[in-house]
Amino acid sequence: MKNLMIIAVVFFLLQPSFAQKRYFTKTGTVSFRAGTAVEDIDGLNKSATCVFDASSGDIQFAILIKGFEFKSALMMEHFNENYMESDKFSKSIFKGKIINLDKINFLKDGTYPVKVKGILEIHGVKKEVETNGQFKVLGETVIAIAEFEIVLEDYAIAVPSLVKDKISKTARIKVNCSNSILK
Repeated sequence: MKNLMIIAVVFFLLQPSFAQKRYFTKTGTVSFRAGTAVEDIDGLNKSATCVFDASSGDIQFAILIKGFEFKSALMMEHFNENYMESDKFSKSIFKGKIINLDKINFLKDGTYPVKVKGILEIHGVKKEVETNGQFKVLGETVIAIAEFEIVLEDYAIAVPSLVKDKISKTARIKVNCSNSILK
């Protein structure tokens, strides 16, 4: 009888985790484009961490700023030292929620439009953002895709007048994360 009681208590404590699906990756990609007609400025980070809770719609991304790759080492150096100050502001973080979570059927493969809203922190500045994206459900995997634009000045990223014709006042950011279910 005592063993049956222990099994019942353990089952009761674990039950919420059975109903809750959490998806995770450490290999998401975040890219940005901040160039002009004069020069292409494209950065790519292939080590974004993303956690998504399918029961609540909570989603969180984190990337190390020094993880961005560029076409030239000098561009990477300027990005890290002059613009992003990555020794001081080492990460960028997004914490948000899928607003229309009820539109996603996690039991059926397909592509579902989503609306994401949350706080994006870049260069030590936190701003609320909202954008449209997609969730692609493929069995036990969810692929999160979004694209949005930020104004560099809004995140205290200064562009010196010497290079203002080479660097856009905005950056176009693309996120693509393939999240596998945590078991």
